[in-house]
Amino acid sequence: MFSFDLILVFVVIIFILISLYWGIVGPSFTFVIAAAILGFARVLTPGEILSGFANEQVAVIILLLLIGDIIRHTAVIEVLFDRVFIRAHTYKGFLSRMMIFSSILSTFLNNTPLVAVMMPYINSWCKRNNISPSKFLMSLSYATILGGCATLIGTSTNLIVNGMLLNQSIFPEFQTLGFFDFFPVGFTMMVIGFFYLLIFGDKLLTIRNKPEKKNAALLREFVVESKVKPKSHLVGMSLEKAGFVGEKSYSLVEVIRDSVKILNFSPDFILKENDILMFSGSTETIAEMLGGKTGLQLPEVGMMSRRRKTEMVEIVVSQNSSLIGKTLKVVNFRSKYDAAVIAIHRNGMVLKEKLNGNTLRAGDVLLLFTGENFLERTNNTLDFYFISKVRGFVKLEWYKTAVLLGGLLLAILLSALGIIKLFLGLIALVIVLLALKITNPKDLSNSIDYNLAIIIVLALALGTAMVKTGAASLFANTIINLFSSFGNVGILTGIYFITTILAAYITSKAAAALIFPTALTTAATLGLDPVPFVLVVAFASAANFMTPIGFQTNLMVYGPGKYNFNDFLKVGGPLTLIYMVVTIFILTHMYF
Repeated sequence: MFSFDLILVFVVIIFILISLYWGIVGPSFTFVIAAAILGFARVLTPGEILSGFANEQVAVIILLLLIGDIIRHTAVIEVLFDRVFIRAHTYKGFLSRMMIFSSILSTFLNNTPLVAVMMPYINSWCKRNNISPSKFLMSLSYATILGGCATLIGTSTNLIVNGMLLNQSIFPEFQTLGFFDFFPVGFTMMVIGFFYLLIFGDKLLTIRNKPEKKNAALLREFVVESKVKPKSHLVGMSLEKAGFVGEKSYSLVEVIRDSVKILNFSPDFILKENDILMFSGSTETIAEMLGGKTGLQLPEVGMMSRRRKTEMVEIVVSQNSSLIGKTLKVVNFRSKYDAAVIAIHRNGMVLKEKLNGNTLRAGDVLLLFTGENFLERTNNTLDFYFISKVRGFVKLEWYKTAVLLGGLLLAILLSALGIIKLFLGLIALVIVLLALKITNPKDLSNSIDYNLAIIIVLALALGTAMVKTGAASLFANTIINLFSSFGNVGILTGIYFITTILAAYITSKAAAALIFPTALTTAATLGLDPVPFVLVVAFASAANFMTPIGFQTNLMVYGPGKYNFNDFLKVGGPLTLIYMVVTIFILTHMYF
């Protein structure tokens, strides 16, 4: 006969499934309600509900997310992007580089902030090359998931599962997974997944080229003067190979070489050092040039581009401005306002003349490259009005970049070698980052994902309730009875299948929390090594490709890529099946 506590746990699980699937009250509040019910019914004590806050892995997840957010805001990753993608001008070339780069990085960086950093970069590349972002964004999410599953810290789901190990008492001698316990399966699927997406992803996916709604600032066209940098990779390269011709979001208006204007040029035209290229494009295009991604420099900007913190903004000359009737040379924006004028847009007209000789008029929109003193110097001015901030640029000194990236790698390495705990290594790194003013306490507190912390802690409490009431044992016996005729392989397959279906619809973390106690109890009942059972839960919940709602990175690309549920099922369904087969095959041969 079922006890009241057991029945209540089943009711709570059903409530969680329904609430998460239909989005009734949100994930974090769903677990709060579930924990409150179990607490008032005295299934769990307050100490058991809150014990997750003392769990080391919960702290590690939060610290990794904090450091990932610091990396995102300091634009360190974008510097790596420039070097990786600088010669990628074709769909396949960019796709292959993107997947390799993102999957490798996600093995030691949490995949959520990594996707957040890469999405704007991919969108900009797609706009410049007139390619739909939907051809890349799903592959970006999948590549980071594939890489994240290869190590303990690559995804928060793996860390959550490891945190559950610290709380369990079924196998007292088994308290943690090794850093590379995930690697045999994870790396194999990184390789298989790469070729699957490269060969079949584009064929299975329906590409949507719906025009994006842009604000007026992004639609506004400017002509900007750029110069081929000395020792640039563009020197000796044709316009076609450099990616400056074809169907782009910008157009090459003219080339000036040795003060001679060249208006007619073929795709085979070879670039030389100090060639001046006049481009007509949007603010986004110009922002890419300022970021140093094209091997070009803007002469008007000069040494300002080397400053630590700069911005690109738009202003409009006011009706009664003292600037009206003056040329830019006379105004001297750089010394007066700590800003350089890059281009001018006048009443729908694109001005192609040299900037310094232009006489300003009321209503002129000026595109500025500004320094840190711009706001202070223009605080009370009535000469112009601020329209929009197009983009900000932050550059770290080389030693700070080395501390940030090198410190993270060192903490991971020392943890993998068993010298120090990852938690202690990350804490030490955060202290160093604060001391060097790479970040500040306010930014750190704003970067904490409190909802995620609540979900993890209360999910651990739910696992405790399932073990205490016998719900985990009941699930385990059911799985054993259903799949025992197929041997250990069948039982692992059954656990994987149930977990991955749940993860697809109620998120990976919730699925891991629900199935982990069952998997561990199953291993204990059969007298088998618990490691493959724990790893199966981790892989089945984290390798989540079938729906956009199952994993956070899928949800992040869902809207921007203009995908629907069927797109994820068509591309992610076969990949999920492949992942299950590879996981069961490798784990069976390693542990049985």
